[in-house]
Amino acid sequence: MRSLSRRAAAPALLATVSTFALLSAAPAFAQSAEPVAGEAAQVDDIVVTGTRVQNRSRLDTLAPVDVVTSEALQTRGTTEFATALAQAVPSLTFQRPSANDGSDSIRPITLRGLSPDQTLVLVNGTRRHASALVNVNGVVGRGSAAVDLNTIPTGALDRVEVLRDGASAQYGSDAIAGVVNLRLKEASSGGGASVTYGRYFTTVKTARGERDENDGGTVTASAWQGFSLGDDGFLTLSAEYLNRESTNRSDYDPRAAANGAITARFGDPDVEQWTVFANAGKGLGNGWEAYGWAGYQDRDSEGAAFPRLSDNVNNVASIYPNGFLPKVAINSKDASLAGGLRGELAGWNTDISLTYGRNALDFRTEDSLNSTYGAASPTSFDSGSLIYDQLVLGADFSREFEVGLSGGPLNLAWGLEQRWENYKIEAGQPESYNRGPLGANTALTGGAQGFVGFQPSNAVDVDRDNFAAYADVEIPLTDKLRVEGAVRFEDYSDFGDTQTGKLSARYDFTPSFALRGSVSTAFRAPSLQQSYFTSTASVIQNGAVVETGTFPATSTVAAALGARPLKAETSTNYSVGAVVRLGRFDLTVDAYKIDIDDQIVLSELINRTFSGQVAGLLDPQGVQAARFFLNGVSTSTEGVDVVGRYRLPTDTLGDFDFTVAANFNDVSVNSVPTSSSVLNPVPTLFARQRILTIEDGTPDTKVSASADWSRDKWGATVRATYYGDVLQPGSTAANDYSTGAKTVVDLEGRFQLTERVGVAIGVDNVFDEYPDFVPASLNSNGVLGFPYYSPFGFNGRYGYARLSLKW
Repeated sequence: MRSLSRRAAAPALLATVSTFALLSAAPAFAQSAEPVAGEAAQVDDIVVTGTRVQNRSRLDTLAPVDVVTSEALQTRGTTEFATALAQAVPSLTFQRPSANDGSDSIRPITLRGLSPDQTLVLVNGTRRHASALVNVNGVVGRGSAAVDLNTIPTGALDRVEVLRDGASAQYGSDAIAGVVNLRLKEASSGGGASVTYGRYFTTVKTARGERDENDGGTVTASAWQGFSLGDDGFLTLSAEYLNRESTNRSDYDPRAAANGAITARFGDPDVEQWTVFANAGKGLGNGWEAYGWAGYQDRDSEGAAFPRLSDNVNNVASIYPNGFLPKVAINSKDASLAGGLRGELAGWNTDISLTYGRNALDFRTEDSLNSTYGAASPTSFDSGSLIYDQLVLGADFSREFEVGLSGGPLNLAWGLEQRWENYKIEAGQPESYNRGPLGANTALTGGAQGFVGFQPSNAVDVDRDNFAAYADVEIPLTDKLRVEGAVRFEDYSDFGDTQTGKLSARYDFTPSFALRGSVSTAFRAPSLQQSYFTSTASVIQNGAVVETGTFPATSTVAAALGARPLKAETSTNYSVGAVVRLGRFDLTVDAYKIDIDDQIVLSELINRTFSGQVAGLLDPQGVQAARFFLNGVSTSTEGVDVVGRYRLPTDTLGDFDFTVAANFNDVSVNSVPTSSSVLNPVPTLFARQRILTIEDGTPDTKVSASADWSRDKWGATVRATYYGDVLQPGSTAANDYSTGAKTVVDLEGRFQLTERVGVAIGVDNVFDEYPDFVPASLNSNGVLGFPYYSPFGFNGRYGYARLSLKW
């Protein structure tokens, strides 16, 4: 466990010094007229997340909210939404795992170092559906089934609001770390388009050598158009196409059969995807409006598994005389559709909505074989499918009441929600999982190498429903003091009911200074994916491939090994912060503490070699190890978020916008699950590697400083981001390695050729920074060149150019 006070002290000082350095630099410019005190908030600062009071700016909220505009997301090299958002929000991390099956293609975000499924994602204020994928291998967020943010193109967004506070009482299950609310464009006219091309040009320095790489070529084309629907309606259409080549940052393979070559592919997968979105609203008269949106994405991605060399017992020389590199290919089809009505009903502002979402993942194992079929083996396999869908019916009501308070009217909100969920696993073709004619040879591994197909015994088709009711009241007790309280009741058909609450307050001492704080309880129900996911997979353990079965917690095997039926996670969140506004400068500082009990995790791999009793359980299942989901991990997370911004318009040098933002975060595991197994000896359910992944798998410090400049037709952005050291732990301390503390610098320049045509060129990671490489002693096959826990990836310098149009 890390000490926040020791390790965060230097970056905290850096953030503070940088902020005041920006202020002290102000007199060097010829400044235009001073802003009027208390001037109206800019349109992009008005938020709807974390409050149900209209026209509130991000600096007036009772809890911290980050606002990231679509323009800010697009002034960088990456066109991947989740990567761009992680660069813009210091408390959010987006890692880039590789050689981890489906997690290579469906990558989750983390907020404040917590599990990806402890952040609730909304679109236009309504719950977004999760991915069908469960992250089951050795990644940050292992055991989670989270929302895939990359199913949303940045061109469809107006802005993103990130509520950094527990909000289960306000928005429902999953909002333990906070809420990410994606606000779609609402345009009745105008439009735009852009084409971006970029690629990595980098020097790769691994433990066993150095080489230059020029790869990862990416083309992104996007466009949007607004249409009017009469005098009081809009329809905004957006489309995006992306084609990205793979990258490879593996080390040289030291094994004799490799002949000193690079045999693996460790990096980003190949991706080709297209996405369309529509957002619409239309007045119906009498103050009522109909609205809705729809989106669809089709994504083909292909990542690599571990290589099988020519001397591997599972290689068939007549098919692959030089060995083979299996690929895990996923076709993701993601769809969403929503519609609703809002207006005034009996004096209440009313919003009634129906939202549907579906994610279907079809798996293929390519360039592979099933060695138990010998020379008759296929080399391409249909490996099965995962499907998740969700339907949400919601009704929200709010109203202001004049109750004679000096601070203004009381705002009361309440609502109801009904949610239906379904989860399916569909089996692949028999050759993807069977043992063929040579299956009696126990030295041979059955199923498709690299990704074993889902079996008929894995197939499930399950559903559940959930009812929720909430009430939220905000009371301006005086013109300086506001308090808010929220309560929520939820009842799940599969595990019962729960109640949560939240109390917040804010006191504005002056127009320039305020204190705010909150205390809340939160929860997260076990997802259907966690309750019912089951598979057989090839898992790498200490460099060896282990055929591993994942079993539901209620299965006979899991129960014998110590599993219990899953229950909801619970948490208590505390926060206190300050807001400072001095003309064009603003600063927010928010400290928090999050205590989580009964966190749902994936157990250790329990190997058949542990005992004869375990072998007796696993051998009939045809696997060498077992794992399952369980509750019982208790954690405490403490940290501080700091965001400072200074806007400086000048008469001669142009306009400047400076931002310094930082997150200091410390996660501690206080207790781990105990086993109810009747076996003797009892297997360990949660050990060192899993504990340290939770505690040290995300940076304890992340500081970002950026400057935007514009003058006439010119513009530029420079951004530096510091990432604290991240540990990628092994089963013992001797197998640990880490990323090292690193600073990544990005630079972009822009020029407006005409009123409608602009160009930009830039370089992300100007100085070609990498995490520390994996030591040669811990990389016996050369696959893992760098830690995939790295919070900024491991691809190196990226250059790009962008052509943009607007009309």
